[in-house]
Amino acid sequence: MSDNLDSIRKKLDEIDRTILQALAQRQGLVKEVSEFKLKNEKGIRDLEREEQLLNRIRDLAHEVGLDRYYAEHLFREIITNSVRFQTHSLVDHQNEQVNGDRIRVSYQGTDGAYSHLAATRHFSERFSQVDAIGYNTFQKAAEALMDEKVDYAILPIENTTAGAINDTYDIVGNENIHIVGEEILKVVHCLLAIEPVDISKIRRILSHPQAIAQSSEFLSRVPRARVESYIDTAISAKKILEDGDITQAAIAGAHTADLYGLHVIEHDIANQRENYTRFVIASKTPVKVDPQIPAKTSLMMVTSNDEGSLIECLNVLHKHKINMSKLESRPRLNEPWRYSFYLDILGNVDDEEVARGLEELKDKAEELKILGCYPKEETGNDR
Repeated sequence: MSDNLDSIRKKLDEIDRTILQALAQRQGLVKEVSEFKLKNEKGIRDLEREEQLLNRIRDLAHEVGLDRYYAEHLFREIITNSVRFQTHSLVDHQNEQVNGDRIRVSYQGTDGAYSHLAATRHFSERFSQVDAIGYNTFQKAAEALMDEKVDYAILPIENTTAGAINDTYDIVGNENIHIVGEEILKVVHCLLAIEPVDISKIRRILSHPQAIAQSSEFLSRVPRARVESYIDTAISAKKILEDGDITQAAIAGAHTADLYGLHVIEHDIANQRENYTRFVIASKTPVKVDPQIPAKTSLMMVTSNDEGSLIECLNVLHKHKINMSKLESRPRLNEPWRYSFYLDILGNVDDEEVARGLEELKDKAEELKILGCYPKEETGNDR
């Protein structure tokens, strides 16, 4: 029976490899399509063709005995990835921020950190070599960009469980850098140890404060373990590996376990299963976003202390039919009880109505700073 099961699993492994090889071949053709469109100034999306493709997929799924919904869902993800690649390629082509096929990206953490994974995901399909360089703090990662040691910095700015990441808001608001992109990464926290030990034996758990906050409900059920904040998820994993203590564990991703040869003793421990972190891509120079690309614009605004001043500013957005997707406040340095407001709006600064709205907003606010206009990352909720 066991031999038969092993044989079936071997066949599944072979099919999985074939699927991945086919997807890689498809992505190669997507790159050719993208290059053709750039040369001939063709639009990125052909919605009519996309719907025709999905119709064919639904029919083919029925023909081969596969669930139509499952097949459609799978191919919507494939189409999303294709559009994502073409979007980034168009922005790179029109702005020419990096010469050559190699880039340097700074991030907070070390190899295996979520920021490292996000940087690799964001750039690896467009550049043959991505040098991701880890720093101890968000500020140091930003300084590497400002000192031109790297081409981009990637910084986490919000999480669907733990909320805003204040250090990043302070950096993008106070430093002379521009947001030129975003990356939304699904975060699956796991508890890692050097051996596949029972969780009852764990006495010390290390991780980044954000990962600890995002896994608080699980940690409350491990009362005998002391939870300690550490520099980063991946550095926490590296630390328990170096210590070689079976009573220690770290909260990090499964990819980190693979990297350091650790064991996942509890999978998906975050308070919310749908746990996402949004990262912003920062550059020393802004980018222009083609009108055909859905864009997001990030702003930093300071209002007066007069009654209703914030509402007046927000009403400007309503007047110009500008959708605000995010509003966050941060205390201003050395100005007690004064706040900077961080806004994300859906729209392109080169759109006439958005431009008029921002001009009026500039008159209403005491200070208005455009942090960046960049392609909006599509998520499952956008479909």
